[in-house]
Amino acid sequence: MSNLFTVKDKVVVVTGGGGILCGTMAKALGADGAKVAILDLFDAAAAKVADEINAKGGVAIPVQCNVLDKASIEQARDKVVATFGRIDVLINGAGGNKKEATTSPQMSFFDLPAEAVRFVFDLNFLGTLLPTQVFGKLMAEQKSGNILNISSMNALRPLTKIPAYSAAKAAISNFTQWLAVHMCQNYSCGIRVNAIAPGFFLTEQNRFLLTDEKTGALTPRGATVVGHTPMGRFGSPDELLGAMFWLLSDASKFVTGVTIPVDGGFSACCGV
Repeated sequence: MSNLFTVKDKVVVVTGGGGILCGTMAKALGADGAKVAILDLFDAAAAKVADEINAKGGVAIPVQCNVLDKASIEQARDKVVATFGRIDVLINGAGGNKKEATTSPQMSFFDLPAEAVRFVFDLNFLGTLLPTQVFGKLMAEQKSGNILNISSMNALRPLTKIPAYSAAKAAISNFTQWLAVHMCQNYSCGIRVNAIAPGFFLTEQNRFLLTDEKTGALTPRGATVVGHTPMGRFGSPDELLGAMFWLLSDASKFVTGVTIPVDGGFSACCGV
């Protein structure tokens, strides 16, 4: 059974690989024997994750990449191919929100600046579509590959205050279905496309929205989230790994076009 879930010797590209969630994924893939390219806008973040993988006997390279710049993505692709010879897996993990695209008592929905909304939508949706064009084209040529997108609970149940982020993640879930069909019908059924929709995990972006910076206690928003999560807590990054290995391995070889919630039951709970 262990061979069924392995990604050993696969070449995996992870965008946003310097972050907490995708960094955890990248390190687990490296520990399983995959060759991992850590793509991130920030060199130091990518290098830190790659160094940790290499220090434990894995194989990884850091690659600076702007997922909103196709030329930058193409340069990253060329570096990965020059190093590893091919690309088997793409994890589209780059994304995030922007304070200026968030409603608040000081910023009504009616005054949200279009440029902030556009940035959030572009970062999440175009930041998935553009790497998929660049790396997916190689998969189409080789008639095999695996693409894993990172959606969100916001795609299923949009949270208050973050309309741009919620809409962008909904677009990723929809795009996952569209692309799965497109790749099978036009290129090869050996190319699969799926997504994971994480529930609530503490990251550098949301930590102090959900917990108090000084005391670590739950904020009112954090308490609401936990109250609507049947398991009664936030997720740990390593709790994404089971779904990831399943979707990237032969264990799910007849699965494509799905978005898997990893959310402690949040999507099943109405709060009553």
